[in-house]
Amino acid sequence: MSRPGDRRPVVVGVDPDPARRTALAWAADEAARRRLPLRAVHVEGVPTRGLRGREVPPSWEEWNEALHGAGKQVLEQAGDFVAARHPRLELDLLLAEGDPAWVLREQSGEATAVVLGSHHLSRTREVFGSASVALPVMAHTRCPLVVVPEPEHITQDPACFVVGVDGSAHSVAAVDVAFEAAALRGAELRALLVWEPGPLRIFDEHGPQQEARRLLSEIVAGRRDRFPDVELRHELVVGHPVQVLTEASAHALALVVGTRGRGGFTGMLLGSVSQGVLHHARCPVIAVPSPG
Repeated sequence: MSRPGDRRPVVVGVDPDPARRTALAWAADEAARRRLPLRAVHVEGVPTRGLRGREVPPSWEEWNEALHGAGKQVLEQAGDFVAARHPRLELDLLLAEGDPAWVLREQSGEATAVVLGSHHLSRTREVFGSASVALPVMAHTRCPLVVVPEPEHITQDPACFVVGVDGSAHSVAAVDVAFEAAALRGAELRALLVWEPGPLRIFDEHGPQQEARRLLSEIVAGRRDRFPDVELRHELVVGHPVQVLTEASAHALALVVGTRGRGGFTGMLLGSVSQGVLHHARCPVIAVPSPG
């Protein structure tokens, strides 16, 4: 996620609801852990949002002044929360105008990570409905995107990160991020390659599965030399990628996946299920784009 001497901030989108602080806390802890600045971003909406049909719209100046005032208050409350949690953390508060997804995509170009919160509204209006910015940000992010669920989940002991592997450039980058995160927190790492057999099952799956195991071993091998203190478990699991990774996320510190990509085998579709795990994972999801 970061390189030696790198001072790119951890960027967090601030929810206007002061009761939803899980993502802000996660981002502040991560910035403090990495000794990086934290940039808290609140994005103002558009002038027509929230007006009813018979309401007389306010003048632009009145609307703009009210919106700025509310936005500043949101950021001041966020700043107070961060200062109480990490008094020495370098903090930058940014009030921006425009579309939240666009603003955060632009921020990703100079960030170590972008952190967003999520919460389940109902069975029909799930965490990534029409008002969400997570999916459009993920589609174009230039740094890891972290989506933190509300409320905070319960982790297991010993602490563990889970990373999905499919052989694509995106999943290789995800493995790098996962090893670094696990080393930083003194956690174990569980690398999963999910094998989903195609609709026409072949008689002998032993050969392709052995090739998949070889690929998994090769991807994690070089990282073990760089992070010798990380206890690694790597597994080939048969099943649907979304279901397998969601179950593995139940008590993990985070689930790390590539933003998109396809491996060299039928059924290894990690990139295509990244949206699925964003919907269903029970822990923070770190979505990693390929370098460049």
